[in-house]
Amino acid sequence: MFAKKLFQKASQYHHNHHHQTNGSGLTASDLNVRATVHYGIPSTASILAVDSVQRLLAIGTLDGRIKVIGGDNIEGLLISPKQLPYKYLEFLQNQGFLVSITNENHIQVWNLKSRSVACDLQWESNITAFSVINGSSFMYVGDEYGTISVLKFHVENRELLQLPYQILWSSLSEATGFPYSDHQPVVGILPQPFTSGNRLLIAYECGLIILWDVVEAHVIIVKGDKDLHLKDGALNFKKNADSSSPDDVVQHQLEEKEITTLCWASTDGSILAAGYIDGDILLWKTSKSTASKGQEAGPFDNVVKLQLSSVEKRLPIIVLHWWANSKSRNNSDGHLLIYGGDEIGSDEVITILTLEWSSGIETLKCVGRVDLTLSGSFADTILLPTTGATSPDEKAVLFVLMSPGQLNLFDCSTLSDLVSKEEKKVSLSAKDFPVELPTVDPSMTVTKLTQLHSDGNLTELLQETPFFKKLSAATSSGASRWPLTGGVYNHTSRAETNRIQRVFIAGYQDGSVRMWDATHPVLLLLCVLDREVKGVNTVISSASVSKIDFCFQTLRLAVGDASGLVRLYDFKHSDMGNFHVVTGTKSEVHELAQGQGPTCRAVLKLLDVRVRAIEFVNHGAKLAVGYENAKVAVLDMTSLSVLFLSDSASVGSSPLVTLIAKRFVHSDSNSKSPKQSELPENRMEELMFILTEDAKIYVIDGGNGKTYGSGPLHLKKVSTAISIKQHPIFRCN
Repeated sequence: MFAKKLFQKASQYHHNHHHQTNGSGLTASDLNVRATVHYGIPSTASILAVDSVQRLLAIGTLDGRIKVIGGDNIEGLLISPKQLPYKYLEFLQNQGFLVSITNENHIQVWNLKSRSVACDLQWESNITAFSVINGSSFMYVGDEYGTISVLKFHVENRELLQLPYQILWSSLSEATGFPYSDHQPVVGILPQPFTSGNRLLIAYECGLIILWDVVEAHVIIVKGDKDLHLKDGALNFKKNADSSSPDDVVQHQLEEKEITTLCWASTDGSILAAGYIDGDILLWKTSKSTASKGQEAGPFDNVVKLQLSSVEKRLPIIVLHWWANSKSRNNSDGHLLIYGGDEIGSDEVITILTLEWSSGIETLKCVGRVDLTLSGSFADTILLPTTGATSPDEKAVLFVLMSPGQLNLFDCSTLSDLVSKEEKKVSLSAKDFPVELPTVDPSMTVTKLTQLHSDGNLTELLQETPFFKKLSAATSSGASRWPLTGGVYNHTSRAETNRIQRVFIAGYQDGSVRMWDATHPVLLLLCVLDREVKGVNTVISSASVSKIDFCFQTLRLAVGDASGLVRLYDFKHSDMGNFHVVTGTKSEVHELAQGQGPTCRAVLKLLDVRVRAIEFVNHGAKLAVGYENAKVAVLDMTSLSVLFLSDSASVGSSPLVTLIAKRFVHSDSNSKSPKQSELPENRMEELMFILTEDAKIYVIDGGNGKTYGSGPLHLKKVSTAISIKQHPIFRCN
């Protein structure tokens, strides 16, 4: 009868509370659920962008999300109303805004502070090239018809304005004397360094390259002539190839050689590297400098061709990046990063060439080549210059994005060591994204997010444990190596508070358990708990973890698995103690050696049945374990002994779904019988509510396992239960 009275009271409370707070029921806003925090790298990540001043990294996805990563504990998630891939992504440097363009040519400007779209613009034609003038709010947009338009983002008004300035293909083709009747798509736009955006290099799909003066509105240089004179011997920088520069000169025909990517290959914009669909790379000289004294400029002084492989069929050049050699005395010597250009069917690698041409491009030499093998499928790569640098140098950081959701980074300075050792092919010895939260390998089976309430010194106590002290010191020493430092903290940083407010715990199919500090959006791995108990000859099951619970009062973790085994870990006393083995027939105690982490204090194996529920009761004084066959065991956490194991016959034959344990205070001030008057005025009663798959709720006494009432509570209609939620009732009269 007590259980029925309790549920009647719960129903009455819910009815009254519902009409007080929401008489009209649920509204659309109640169901407008959206993610405010996302951990890790999205599995559909496909494109990168960096703000070199504010030290931010943006990662665009194939489903309309953008992940922005800054310094320690800083991450943001931008979600577009349209779930479309991004084909262009660039920061407005040091302004707090990010520009994205979707595959449907929808231009969006994101406000990073508010994590929302500041303004947007639907472009009518297909955008084929995009660039932002560094340090400004001006953007160039190239389209499929060969037209280049200029946009300006008005920060104060949050408007994206199209300026009345256009560069038309028809005008340029006529001015350069190229008789192309059809429109040529723009495939690349590069503002020339140190010109404040007044000089613009434009590349068209047909292979035509033009350096355009925006202010004077005239052509400065045209590249991509039909007839090219190239030094044949200096062209092929294959594996183990001779890097000498013979004098043989041959004439090559360039008939509509399609450009796929390009980048500046010098700090001053005097050399351009262009990648082509056939796997070739051409280095074009874009300056009008005269020949050396006593020499006459030859026809091959303006272009050099690179080939990574001598085979006929090669991969297109997909990505080109360049950074300067810090020891160089000119603006040209440096490293060229290449993705593509190798033989079709070869291993997926990123190739880095070390190039020198101190006396001019005609003396180009390749003094080193390194192939970096990838651990996943390539998606994108980008360079983050050192703080204060205007362009990438040997102290820059290279980010490599691979699918699904892998982000690696390494220092460009390590390349000099690889070249000096004459390494030809190496593994990508990069740092991974600071923290990994595995969900597939191994497969995650159960999770729990626990709030550490700040009553008393509980969080401080957690930090004072020997294990967490060592972990905190190790984390602090390694934090400075992460190159991103930007963003604004939404919470006080770990360094300032040194407090853990939330923990996220995950169990895995291989039986392991991992715990993270979830105080901030970026999770910090605290520990990995395996099945080994050092110094004890006991085999612990490797079955899949099925349930976990963490008691923040006692800093204990309970782990149940599919074989019926329950493990108990103690975070508070990790330096000493005993190890208990409790079975249905015996209890053994072993002495544990001093450990350096959370200690497995006990294993409980009463039944060979899957654990379906596990819960600490009475502030961690007891542990309740629910098995699939609807039996419930209660363990005393002080003596680590079994208080009772309930009889499944009393709760039917349907499998257990979950259980909830609750303590109630009786303070009935009504008249009592003489027998009742002997009971305490405010006595505590502990109940356990067992939900089975046939949607029946059984109530048992938490002290002895006896069933309350003559039968279970159940619905009038036959149903299948999947969960039960504890209602906010804390007192029963």
